[in-house]
Amino acid sequence: MKETRILIADDHTLLGNALAELLEAEPDLSVAGVAGSVDEALRLAAEHRPHVVLLDIEMPGNERPQDTVRRLQHVRPGVRVLVLTMHDDTALVRLLLAAGIAGFLHKTVTRHALVAAVRGARLPGNPVTVSLSANQLLRPEPAEPGPLSPREAEVIELVAKGLSNYQIARRLDIVEGTVKRHMRSIFDKLAARSRVEAANKAVQMGLIPSPVPVPVPSLRR
Repeated sequence: MKETRILIADDHTLLGNALAELLEAEPDLSVAGVAGSVDEALRLAAEHRPHVVLLDIEMPGNERPQDTVRRLQHVRPGVRVLVLTMHDDTALVRLLLAAGIAGFLHKTVTRHALVAAVRGARLPGNPVTVSLSANQLLRPEPAEPGPLSPREAEVIELVAKGLSNYQIARRLDIVEGTVKRHMRSIFDKLAARSRVEAANKAVQMGLIPSPVPVPVPSLRR
């Protein structure tokens, strides 16, 4: 097989360098660069013209990963984008597949599976690789799923309780940009124009429980 040039887009320096070392050990793979932000990834993609981009979700400027995929495809026509992330939300997988990714890999994937996915991304017929975590694969589907993903329901429930995006990010151990991405999706799905309207609609539709009012301390002695 011809040599495959790879661009790694991950803001975790140690992980990015470890991935580069792992892939460079393969005789038919070479790493064209490691980017720590979306802007840098776009610049390096245009400059080095990689065949494959390994794209992390949690990185600066990647609040709308589906748009990032399309921008990479624009600056480097024909590039195959493999998403490598700790996320395993099936709604996110569908969103990115619609944007034209070549694969969605959970970061618990084995070295062999990762290398196989990179090589497979260039095979004729545009095969797609999807690898989720074991927990996600074993999670039963709800009998009557609502319009929100489980993570979106968590986010809007915290919104209903009055938490800010920053507070929600801290509570769910995610970055604030991801909270904003979930909020945009929630607004779209619920046809809401504000946080209050979205929270009210979610309660009315039975997607989240009604928030418990915060008790007001009495001034009486």
